[in-house]
Amino acid sequence: MIPEAHVRIEPDGLDDQFRIRICTGSGCSMNGAHDVADTFERELKAAGIDDQYKVVRTGCHGMCQEGPVVVVDPEGVFYPRVRQSGAKRIAEALAAGAEPLSDLLYVEPATGEHVVHYTDLAFNAKQVRIVLRNCGHIDPEHIDEYIERHGYEALRDVLTAGEPEAVIETILASGLRGRGGAGFATGQKWRFARNAPGDQKYMVCNADEGDPGAFMDRSILESDPHSVLEGMTIAAYAIGATEGYIYVRAEYPLAVRRAGIAIKQAEERGLLGDNICGSDFSFRLHVKEGAGAFVCGEETALMASVEGRRGMPRMRPPFPAISGLWKQPTNINNVETLANVAWIMRHGADAYASIGNGTSRGTKVFALTGKVRRTGLVEVPMGMTLRELIYDVGGGIKDDRPFRAVQMGGPSGGCLPEALLDTPIEYESLIAAGAIVGSGGVLVTDDRSCMVDLARFFLSFTRQESCGKCSPCRIGTKRMLDIVERITSGKGEEGDVELLERLARHISSASLCGLGQTAPNPVLTTLRYFHDEYDEHINGGRCRAGACTELQTYSVDPELCTGCLACRKNCPVGAISGKAKEPVVIDKDRCMKCGACISTCRFGAIRRS
Repeated sequence: MIPEAHVRIEPDGLDDQFRIRICTGSGCSMNGAHDVADTFERELKAAGIDDQYKVVRTGCHGMCQEGPVVVVDPEGVFYPRVRQSGAKRIAEALAAGAEPLSDLLYVEPATGEHVVHYTDLAFNAKQVRIVLRNCGHIDPEHIDEYIERHGYEALRDVLTAGEPEAVIETILASGLRGRGGAGFATGQKWRFARNAPGDQKYMVCNADEGDPGAFMDRSILESDPHSVLEGMTIAAYAIGATEGYIYVRAEYPLAVRRAGIAIKQAEERGLLGDNICGSDFSFRLHVKEGAGAFVCGEETALMASVEGRRGMPRMRPPFPAISGLWKQPTNINNVETLANVAWIMRHGADAYASIGNGTSRGTKVFALTGKVRRTGLVEVPMGMTLRELIYDVGGGIKDDRPFRAVQMGGPSGGCLPEALLDTPIEYESLIAAGAIVGSGGVLVTDDRSCMVDLARFFLSFTRQESCGKCSPCRIGTKRMLDIVERITSGKGEEGDVELLERLARHISSASLCGLGQTAPNPVLTTLRYFHDEYDEHINGGRCRAGACTELQTYSVDPELCTGCLACRKNCPVGAISGKAKEPVVIDKDRCMKCGACISTCRFGAIRRS
């Protein structure tokens, strides 16, 4: 029996205390969150109430665009975009026992109404927080706050029961699938590693998050690193691993630092290292910083990097579960997958499986970005439709512009049109539509986005990140990019679309790893759903969104032009001519289409088409 004293379990009551929670994740920190926290501490002391309110520097609250975010407990009053002057006023109001400051409260963009409490935000209404359960609530650099919210209780119970196979059965029954992209059954993956023969087994956390616009894993490690450590330790016990690595991007310095702090604190409490919680199970954990290569998110390339070799994928089989790190059985899960584990072990497989549909169970964390009113980190139940995610959670399209497309799954995903907005967020449903759940990047676009140019952007990224080991990816993505760039520059030719499709099929089927196999997805889905835009670029010499510079045309409306000559003075190449108080003329051959004239004109007389 493991002594209860090793892990202090207390009620989940932190938010019932008098606390001022300030997000100090990467985004809010860049906007001055630590200065705001310092101001609160100083002003509370000056007002003589520093013994009543505790200032807590938390991780991400989710509403990243509103940072620095402040929540005052126990009422849960929500203040967005707080600056030092605002912190001073809030502290003074607390000292005076005044009502929440209305001019500092959040205003819902769709309704214009003030929202007082964080829990009443429309942004939160349809979220179900399992992975993000502690994010924004605890100080990630203090293990006691994690423990007070039932942290390490699941690990203690697992080690007390002493049944590794039962842990795997629970994870299998929950329906948890890998949240890093492929969606393989987590419990099955663990079972392969457990049953593989080997003197040494390894547990690896893949935190090499490289998708443009994705920041789920970073935020979890910054906000709640102990949930990942606890999940890793339970997984290591289940498969029989005694060594583990968190492979995290070196570009995530805060995540690296907080993961290191968490490991040290867990070791000091007997929750990592030798004889964990007084049991006969030992597990040592290390942080390995990646070198910034997107391909190292692929399992075999990641393992090569951990071993000190160049991060390049290899053929499979053998799979990592049989021959991974240093040719020993290795299990690899991503950050989000592992952050689910302790919750499942505490609440049971049925509780997790009750969320979601079909073979897609539980929740999924997304980085919601682009042309939506509310961007940030969200966690929603599997089975929610794309329409609900974008319009209910995200608040709809900014400035009431028409919706154009949603890019799901990052550079390896696909672009889906408005007609598919009622597609449920499920692994199989999105694959059928041409996209993937992926690691969780969601980019929403409006009518000002060119889908051909968007495909070019993602293809440019994957081409640059190709390790070059196999020729289909190394050469094929370059050839595809050449063709798409030719189209966006107004030099598209008949047969380009057919050639793109043929190249995409070959690259998908012949590439060595997932990077090459999925690199053509943005092109394939834009060809599938936005074929007319390719036709307009190639045959009509037109980009309807006005995003492709070479296809833009600048002209002057003589009815609106006053002849003020401001545009002529600001044109960097002297392409505008005319006399004062007479309509000016743009020389289309000299115009470099920089847009300086449009931004200068106060009368809206210059048109871009």
